[in-house]
Amino acid sequence: MAFNGTWKVDRNENYDKFMEQMGVNVMKRKLAGHDNLKLTIQQDGNKFSVKESSTFRTKDIEFTLGVAFDYSLADGTELNGSWNCEGDKLVGKFTRKDNSKELLTTREIVGGELVQTYLYEGVNAKRFFKKE
Repeated sequence: MAFNGTWKVDRNENYDKFMEQMGVNVMKRKLAGHDNLKLTIQQDGNKFSVKESSTFRTKDIEFTLGVAFDYSLADGTELNGSWNCEGDKLVGKFTRKDNSKELLTTREIVGGELVQTYLYEGVNAKRFFKKE
């Protein structure tokens, strides 16, 4: 499984603008840009276990491909949605509980890095993770 392992954030592209579009205040955006996020991913067939460790929190998430679940972002934004596999890419479609707007996200391995993309209300961002 290509996603299995521990991944540490290395750099961001347009992440501050994305968070601004999501409604995250300036102080939280500044902190989030340096959150030292680490993802530990274990895949077993269609089931995933993801541990998110950052400066701000540690959260364990378990999900099954194609099955909706609730999730809260580090800033407290509540979402509901699911991940699916499209080729070698994980594609997440989530709906915010507060305004019903859609957040799209993908995870894929590109050049040995885990690249996570985000799209919300026309604003794209990327986070790049290196395997530890």
